[in-house]
Amino acid sequence: MLRRNIKEAPKKKKGQSTVEYLVLVAAIIGALIIFLRPGGPFQTAFNDTLDEGTTGMVNMAERLRGSRPLSP
Repeated sequence: MLRRNIKEAPKKKKGQSTVEYLVLVAAIIGALIIFLRPGGPFQTAFNDTLDEGTTGMVNMAERLRGSRPLSP
């Protein structure tokens, strides 16, 4: 009797279905659109980082230029 119940039990599905993969891909594409759009958080952070680096280099160049007298 136990063997008959085991054989008749429905098998569980293992693995991902196509719909689950499509939902995952759609979520990833949506996140990329949000973060990589013009004016998005990624572009803003990237531009802020470039501005800080540029400002630091300009400040250092000004300090170095003022530290040595110009030779004739």
